[in-house]
Amino acid sequence: MEQKSITEALDLSGKVAIVTGGAAGIGYAIAERLAEAGAKVLIADKNEEVAHAAAAKLPGTGIASVCDVSDETQVEAMVAHAVREFGGIDILVNNAGIYPFKSVMEATKEDFEKVIHTNLKGAFFAARAAAKEMIAQGKGGTIINITSVDALHPSSVGLAFYDASKHGLWGFTKNLALELAPHHIRVNAIAPGVVATPGTEMGKAADALIGKIPMHRLADADEIGKAALFLASDLSSYMTGSQVVVDGGILLA
Repeated sequence: MEQKSITEALDLSGKVAIVTGGAAGIGYAIAERLAEAGAKVLIADKNEEVAHAAAAKLPGTGIASVCDVSDETQVEAMVAHAVREFGGIDILVNNAGIYPFKSVMEATKEDFEKVIHTNLKGAFFAARAAAKEMIAQGKGGTIINITSVDALHPSSVGLAFYDASKHGLWGFTKNLALELAPHHIRVNAIAPGVVATPGTEMGKAADALIGKIPMHRLADADEIGKAALFLASDLSSYMTGSQVVVDGGILLA
């Protein structure tokens, strides 16, 4: 295989990416890095106004698609939108997810199903729809699932359903990597620790948490974005079925 320069290996020009939950936080940071590397990016989000505003801010070509990933029909329409507007799909980032705090003893069946439908079924719907297009195109592709350090170790009481979904997504990542490898489609995951985003505002509780992190700070969303760029690019060309942990060392604690 011909060795590429760093610039060539990071170049995503001509690639098409979809980022679910891409209008803010980790999702937008990922979309921004992929766009900066030259990819055309479709930002998918449930909030139409926010999705379009985020797409307009990207440093490159971006469009928006309104999508609830727990709805199979909407997910298939999202992928079709990318294919129609950009001519195909090369990169899928399954980032959309929810993490309501509720103990098992207090929760209902509906609480459990809502988390699983969004975090796990949504990733399945998107991965299947995107992989169909990638296989038909015949040039491979990359799927990146955003799991969590909770896929490896529980972080807090009240996140049992979230942890179940993220353990499931990690298992799904590994098996899908086996299934899609013959089609030159790589499937990997990123397991973030605690990221400083609007969705993780914790006030004074953040101080106690930071004290448990060896690097003594929360992650910036862009640090997850850079990991996604690595997995989307040729820098990770021989990686599939892997999970990149970006947690400041919290699992060590």
